[in-house]
Amino acid sequence: MTLLELENVAVAYGRIEALHGISLYVNEGEVVALIGANGAGKTTTMRAISGTRSLAEGRITFNGEDISKLRADLRVVRGLCQSPEGRQIFPGMTVMENLDMGAYTRRDSAGIAADLERVLTLFPRLAERRKQAGGTLSGGEQQMLAVGRALMSRPKLLLLDEPSMGLAPLVIRQIFDIITEINQQGTTILLVEQNAQQALSRAHRGYVLETGRIVKEGTGQELLHDPSVKEAYLGVA
Repeated sequence: MTLLELENVAVAYGRIEALHGISLYVNEGEVVALIGANGAGKTTTMRAISGTRSLAEGRITFNGEDISKLRADLRVVRGLCQSPEGRQIFPGMTVMENLDMGAYTRRDSAGIAADLERVLTLFPRLAERRKQAGGTLSGGEQQMLAVGRALMSRPKLLLLDEPSMGLAPLVIRQIFDIITEINQQGTTILLVEQNAQQALSRAHRGYVLETGRIVKEGTGQELLHDPSVKEAYLGVA
């Protein structure tokens, strides 16, 4: 079943068009990677999906509903939640308070408690730091907190924007192992990532975005072994 579909989506910043009619889809249960260089339009795509950037043209369908003009907060209620680029946690709030904010749209106390237990099991470091202010965590711990906060909304589709940015290689591998585990537990994931090697090796399918246009698509393994992708994004001539 197709959970998310973008059809000919265009987004502009003033007179500058950042996305030029892109189309992509995410099936239920998949990890789909969107890779590209800085300025390719990856984050703009995520903003369009999450509702923080309006469309100039095109349509976005989520779970069978046209959400092109739906407010961002109502998209979260529908089951679409983003862990944003740069983490954007609340630095003065504790780990637990940050996680509580992830469930702000929910009223099911038992479900919230179950999801909190799930998050603290996925990220035991957060359990150890539960009373610590978010701003005092390491970069890797803040990324765990950002993902955990998004999971607290119990998303049908989790949007991950550059989860490896600024992290050490060992922490990057740990974060991607957890992303795989989250997917295996049943959460569909759309992943925007500059680390093409990690993203494509974990993804069922992927898209390559260049200057606001989709230029390639395929399975994760097909793109991982595509000569032009290897040269441009994996540092292999």
